[in-house]
Amino acid sequence: MDDGLFVDYDFPMGDMILQPAMEWRRPKDICPSAQFIVDGATRMDVCQGVLNDCWFLSAVASLSLYRPLLERVVPNGQSFQEGYNGSFYFQFWQYGEWEKVKVDDLLPTQKGKLIYLCSSEKREFWSALLEKAYAKLKGGYRALNMGFPHEAMVDMTGGITEVLTVASLPKDLAAFLKPILAKGALINCANCQGPLEERNEFGILFRHAYSVTGLENVKTKYGTVELVRVHNPWGKMEWEGPWSDMNGPEWSHVREEEQKRLDRVQKEDGEFWMAVSDFRQNFESMEVCHLSEETLSEPGATQRPWNCTMHHGSWVPHISAGGSPKGGWFWQNPQFHLTLLEEDDDPSDPELTCSFLVALMQKHQRLRGVHLGIGLDIYKAASECSYLSSLDLSLRRPLISTQGYAQRTEVVIRGRLAPGHYVIIPSTADTNQQGEFILRVLTEKGNNATPAEKPGTEVNSPTQISLLQPSFPHLSALPSPEATRQLFKKHRNKKGECRPLELLNLLTEAIKGGVLGGSEKKLVLEHCKSFVVLTDSRGLAQLDWQGFQALWDKIRKWTDIFLTFDKNKSQLLEYPEVSPALKAAGMGVDDFILELIGLRYTEPDMTVSYPGFLYLLMKLDSMIHKFQAYDIVGMGTISVSYRQWLHMTMYN
Repeated sequence: MDDGLFVDYDFPMGDMILQPAMEWRRPKDICPSAQFIVDGATRMDVCQGVLNDCWFLSAVASLSLYRPLLERVVPNGQSFQEGYNGSFYFQFWQYGEWEKVKVDDLLPTQKGKLIYLCSSEKREFWSALLEKAYAKLKGGYRALNMGFPHEAMVDMTGGITEVLTVASLPKDLAAFLKPILAKGALINCANCQGPLEERNEFGILFRHAYSVTGLENVKTKYGTVELVRVHNPWGKMEWEGPWSDMNGPEWSHVREEEQKRLDRVQKEDGEFWMAVSDFRQNFESMEVCHLSEETLSEPGATQRPWNCTMHHGSWVPHISAGGSPKGGWFWQNPQFHLTLLEEDDDPSDPELTCSFLVALMQKHQRLRGVHLGIGLDIYKAASECSYLSSLDLSLRRPLISTQGYAQRTEVVIRGRLAPGHYVIIPSTADTNQQGEFILRVLTEKGNNATPAEKPGTEVNSPTQISLLQPSFPHLSALPSPEATRQLFKKHRNKKGECRPLELLNLLTEAIKGGVLGGSEKKLVLEHCKSFVVLTDSRGLAQLDWQGFQALWDKIRKWTDIFLTFDKNKSQLLEYPEVSPALKAAGMGVDDFILELIGLRYTEPDMTVSYPGFLYLLMKLDSMIHKFQAYDIVGMGTISVSYRQWLHMTMYN
């Protein structure tokens, strides 16, 4: 390898290293006058090699139509001259963040020529290096063999992609495409009716991805014709029907200045015009990547792009993974409140509705090797703060849903609804399937989507929480105050104090004689270590009588709460009983914290034992009071030093 030049040893080679005819060469060894970009990056710089990655190439060709989008993926300032060290970097959108991918410029060749993606300009190498960076992101060049353009478009734009069948689109296809293209959307299309990459009678390749790059009303001697411009990433093999670039007689009826306006050239460069009616007849599927104001960072559209709201969420088994509406646990799924208040500026819409797209993307499933079946349902909400309960959902039908559950990275709903309040529910095909997701909502105007809070889970400030603590008249299961004093005297050490082991013996004896004595789950030393250090204000890891009294008062109250909410007297709290029990203790938490509690403090069957309940409340109570101690002015935020942070987190 070249001395001093970067070599990317992290690039996944796979079985490519076993191919003796292949040589890895740097661009300057392929072409002495190599340049990163020559006269700007365009769709003509994308010519397919031996990989079946036309799906990726068609997405790149579409991306090149918008300079701001391309420059985000292919950053400026890179070259083979000043500052060259053999490395280049590119950026791809991954689950809401832009991820930088660095590669060396060693490219696979045979007989001195690139075998994968190349540019029609032989001195230019940005597109070949972009392909290598994307291959690294996906796991190697072999991972790019066969795929879907919408996946590549999302990775390179952060947009939302719809997968459509052309036959299902409105009869006036041009009217459908025009506003989509005007908003800066990227469109790819394919004909899936024949054998892989064989041609139909008009030259269109089967199962091959093309890019839709334009739509124009063309003036002819006989009137106006609607034409759509399509690009083949191979850089050859064009449409041979009416309006063919090479020999279409229809062009003889179009003035030369009109042809120049359309950039029409008689050259087999992979780009061609065809009538919209012929497009419908020769393409079966279409993928539309919608861009928001955030992804279309500079003006690349003639109309205002979409507004985007994004939320991260998860399906946690037994907590928030309720499965499909057919089961009895659908209400457990995460819910999002969609507010549509401003109707579109569309004079053709007599009903004054609000347009939107909702996209559900599952995260990291490619790494797990399996995609969950995912789907979306949208329901009418009764009010601004509505959360749909199990009863609510049993009485309602969704207004809009995805067609079943799809094992894809992302599913999308497009819709128009009257101004109002709605609830979006993302779900998996089966209950208790674990996964993470991103929910994105695109709207025409400043409408919004927010997580819908379950009743009773709103977060109060610690100051407010402390005022909510009720007392319960439930008959205590613990000894009387005098009996407790005698137990303390019995188990304290010679210094008159209880360390964790002494406290364990004391509490075990105290509980054994009451109604909770038969519980299968017992207090253990680890529980009592936390009880001691979280109550001890002296930093001695032991409790005197005064400290024990403070702890005992909490245990008595929390025991009453536990018995009150243990409806079936199983000496276990079911997971749905945890939230109201916490609120009764003055510790209201939101859905996210409740999920963490479910993961950290429950038994395998998602119940909370009596010792586990005491342990949970002790931790939560301590953290709330520590927060209060630092939040002196009640602003709801605190600032702690490194040492203070370690003290709070380690001594608990």
